[in-house]
Amino acid sequence: MVLSLDVPGGALAGVAAAARSVEDAGLDGVFAAELTSDPLLQLTVAAGVTSRIDLGTNLLVAFARSPMTLAVQARAVQDYSRGRLVLGLGSQIKPHIERRYSMPWSSPAARMAEFVSAMRAIWHAWATGEALAFRGDFYTHTLMTPMFTPPTLFPDPTVLVAGVGPRMTETAGAVADGLLVHPFTTERYLREVSVPALARGAATRTAGPGLPEVVDSTFVVTGRTEEELAAATRRVREQLAFYGSTPAYRPVLELHGWGGLGDELNRLSRSRAADRWTAMGDLVDDEVLATFAVVAEPDAVAALLAERGAGVVTRYSVNGLGVPDPGLLLQIATELKRIVGGDAASGWAGGDPAGPDG
Repeated sequence: MVLSLDVPGGALAGVAAAARSVEDAGLDGVFAAELTSDPLLQLTVAAGVTSRIDLGTNLLVAFARSPMTLAVQARAVQDYSRGRLVLGLGSQIKPHIERRYSMPWSSPAARMAEFVSAMRAIWHAWATGEALAFRGDFYTHTLMTPMFTPPTLFPDPTVLVAGVGPRMTETAGAVADGLLVHPFTTERYLREVSVPALARGAATRTAGPGLPEVVDSTFVVTGRTEEELAAATRRVREQLAFYGSTPAYRPVLELHGWGGLGDELNRLSRSRAADRWTAMGDLVDDEVLATFAVVAEPDAVAALLAERGAGVVTRYSVNGLGVPDPGLLLQIATELKRIVGGDAASGWAGGDPAGPDG
């Protein structure tokens, strides 16, 4: 298991100590989310002070970049870390891509498939010296000279794609090494919708790894006191409400007969009410909370996470949003690693990842 590199404000100052603490604890890696900082910057710092743990992005917004710029950055971190980068990519949603990043948006699943394919083509050209000749509907890369060709010291990074809907999940199976499961996913949705879609995508591959990875980031609600549990419950309710207001995530709610909840959350999110986020959290009742999250005493959390992902999850990214402090999160991650052993022993543990549309 692995801990998040989230630090207050996304500052780089605390990254080195956080990364060393994870490696010293015998866990398997760290992840950095694209919230208030570039996760590859954080992982570069982490790479310099560690020697063993995986370094993952969960996630990095692909469409805020071009395949070339990300290929350059990822190659540098992969080689500097001696082959430890796990590149988790997400699409984000149209308003953020167009209005926050000022980048083009269209056909997200098809664009993501092409983005990953283009990036792999660039890495291949650098490693082999073959001409770069990638031509697609969204990206074209046909110029590469020796002056701009970095050395290739280690194999390409592992590439994961985040998805909720079936089309993006199929894309993860088709072109990536696995799926980053969004925290706004229930066990039923994972097993009935996500895993079959991932398998359909993987079946289209002509070459590459075997079964794709499935990285879980289920919400946890826990606490050692009533006050800690109440605060954790409130945080996770409000985060679920925020995610539930996104139309792209409505299929998860609809599977459970809660489509109307999604409509109401979306309506409130677009209102100007000062208390709208609190009011939205109040709409997430105990049944919804328990369906999306593991709600339990601290000593029971790890076993319940393992049970929830049994036979499906290959890595665990323990979600720390509803865990009171890093020490308890470390305890849960260590216990989960002990329980799952070699079946899913590596993974990430930390704060709420910035899901594909998060």
